[in-house]
Amino acid sequence: MKLVLASKNPHKLLEMQTILGRLGLEVILESQAGVDVEVEETGTTFEENALLKATAVMKASGMAAIADDSGLMVDALDGAPGVYSARYGGLDSDAARTQLLLEHMKDVPDGRRTARFVSAIACALPDGRIVTARGTCEGVITRQPAGENGFGYDPVFYVPSLGKTFAQAVAEEKNAISHRGNALQAFLNAWKEAGIC
Repeated sequence: MKLVLASKNPHKLLEMQTILGRLGLEVILESQAGVDVEVEETGTTFEENALLKATAVMKASGMAAIADDSGLMVDALDGAPGVYSARYGGLDSDAARTQLLLEHMKDVPDGRRTARFVSAIACALPDGRIVTARGTCEGVITRQPAGENGFGYDPVFYVPSLGKTFAQAVAEEKNAISHRGNALQAFLNAWKEAGIC
């Protein structure tokens, strides 16, 4: 079965293709389905935003659509940037948003720099069925970026079990424990339970 990814992010596409391919699901870009949908993320939770995106692309394409909404929640910042992770501070680049986060965290002591990445997955099918899942990954915000892999806040998200930041990890390491990897695994289980073929 084909699922249209409600995103133009090539990193998300690759992660989803790798993990969902195990179930025989083929994930394609909106452009491959002949649609180009812009969805305003007006939800107040990751789940609401993922469902908004999946539903809009499903309606536009007439095909099952899958979406991820994810972000970084920092305990010392009361959960910010949260659902606004990709729009944090109104800035338009990963590097600028990461620097703003580090600036906001400069006076936070090492023992209080805990954070988690959260990913919510939603799949909307043309017959009205919805499949959702959520995954998290716990970590700590570093004081300086480290690593060249990944995207977003990966260079400042240190994962103790890995002993490195997400940006220092290779794709296989990150996918094995990441918030999106965990959410997609939960999604696979929910998909099987729903009996969708």
